[in-house]
Amino acid sequence: MSMNNQGRPTRQSVKDAANGAQPTSTGNRALMLEEALIFEISDSTRTGVDLLDAPKVASRLGGLERKAAIGLPGLSEQETVRHYTRLSRQNYAIDLGLFPLGSCTMKHNPRLNEKMARLPGFADIHPLQPIHTVQGALAVIDELGEWLIKLTGMAGVAMSPKAGAHGELCGILAIRSALEARGDKRSVILVPESAHGTNPATAAFVGYQVEDIPANPDGRINLEALIARLGPDVAGVMITNPNTCGLFERDLKTISDAVHEAGGFVYCDGANFNAVVGKVRPGDLGVDAMHINLHKTFSTPHGGGGPGSGPVVFSEALAPFAPLPFVERMDDGHLALIEEESAQDHHASSFGRMVAFHGQMGMFTRALSYILSHGADGLQQVAEDAVLNANYVLRSLEDVLDAPFGDAGPCMHEALFSDAGFAEGFSTIDLAKGLIDEGFHPMTVYFPLVVHGAMLVEPTETESKAALDQFIGALRSVALRAKAGDESLHRAPHFAPRRRLDETLAARKPVLVWTEPAAEQAEAAE
Repeated sequence: MSMNNQGRPTRQSVKDAANGAQPTSTGNRALMLEEALIFEISDSTRTGVDLLDAPKVASRLGGLERKAAIGLPGLSEQETVRHYTRLSRQNYAIDLGLFPLGSCTMKHNPRLNEKMARLPGFADIHPLQPIHTVQGALAVIDELGEWLIKLTGMAGVAMSPKAGAHGELCGILAIRSALEARGDKRSVILVPESAHGTNPATAAFVGYQVEDIPANPDGRINLEALIARLGPDVAGVMITNPNTCGLFERDLKTISDAVHEAGGFVYCDGANFNAVVGKVRPGDLGVDAMHINLHKTFSTPHGGGGPGSGPVVFSEALAPFAPLPFVERMDDGHLALIEEESAQDHHASSFGRMVAFHGQMGMFTRALSYILSHGADGLQQVAEDAVLNANYVLRSLEDVLDAPFGDAGPCMHEALFSDAGFAEGFSTIDLAKGLIDEGFHPMTVYFPLVVHGAMLVEPTETESKAALDQFIGALRSVALRAKAGDESLHRAPHFAPRRRLDETLAARKPVLVWTEPAAEQAEAAE
């Protein structure tokens, strides 16, 4: 057999796939295997384990016995493994390619961190073990807390909050407790338009009225509007810095001074700390409380709703009101987990407990491993490279994509674009779906809300120039198609396991429960 030396393409072209390729009988496309729902491939009479019939005994359920089948799918072990393995191949992941989600900081998780978190002394401990048996774990929590205090220039830290919004809640509860302690009844929290969407929700949850502060044309807080609104009813302000437009709030120190002068407190959303870690200490800017997403800045697994971790750092004014529990080094050198309030101790002003135990041990171990492996200078380079990569993306695409704040100076860790300039009838969603065909997960779309048709790209510091160039090339290609009015974009993605959904219908009428087809139900009834 002679080898092919004619340059015959070995990959299916876009034209062939869209127009000429014949459908397969199985629904498979080479190694992209079609997979039905687990209920559709299962049999309720089959299980992966053979069990003996249960002996007949008198029921102790008091009339609450099950009246119908439990409705779980039945598969053998091999079928189960194959099903979930096939599904996993249809999922995008940071280990497959660049994850450009703006405001989410989806970066590579060093395997060293994973190895440390799996050490038996950390992975196998239980939160109810005697304190003297978990001194190493408490030392990890204590040392990580010290690093967070030093990196932020703050006075104290609460390690127990589980993620960003939980950390926000912790900070606002501390602010409320501090105000109550001085007998100051304030009812309003100011939230700029450029803040994360969870900020106003958190303030409202605690019982505060939320008032918006507008942004300037350059995407930053309108300083004059904020200062004009300050008064005896304002408990504080919640600021995201860098903000959701990817810009540094350069007036933050002036804002903090004005808020403090008016008797309020400053909460800073630290979800974007990855852009300034090692470069800026929020405490120096007058911040009173700030959460830090360990699963963003310090590279722990992120996504799927958890596990997350959102420690909160506090200024001297708020540190006494931090929640329980916390780790403290005693006079004899051993570490204690302070879990009870005491009127005689220095934590008498704590607003109480937020969680059952100490927080996310696995996240603490990963984050401290990341910090120690980088060191202070390495963490500074993390911020510098994240900002460099984002500006490289911004300047490489501003000739084909509208950059609303491109003239406001360098961006921070994320580049913001809009769909202005697309052909009539084309919008952000078309570009996002077209990007899926290029092999990339789309960036964050339609956020922040202050920009119409927003596209927020955060490349993070862990991406190489080669990876960025490939992503930029793909994004440029799809953007040019949108500007030219390429009708095929309306039908994208063409090559994903599933085609485009009706997002509006899916959001309003989600199908969350599988039901057996009517014909099969009728046949079973016969």
